[in-house]
Amino acid sequence: MLKTVLIVVFVLICIALSVIVLLQEGKSAGLGSISGMADSYWGKNKGRSIEGNLEKFTKFAAAALLIVALILNIIW
Repeated sequence: MLKTVLIVVFVLICIALSVIVLLQEGKSAGLGSISGMADSYWGKNKGRSIEGNLEKFTKFAAAALLIVALILNIIW
């Protein structure tokens, strides 16, 4: 029973992590980095924006994925 629940949680975390990574923008600053425009208001306050929240959730989901995979490996 526990193995089945963990497999379902594992699949849900995999799907959520895939969606969150696809929602994020690329890291390339483009031509704005050449002229020094990379440090804008949004760049300085990135942790409070939607993009910052996506990055935080990505880190949390990746850690949860690794933990659940380790537990499944031990149980299996």
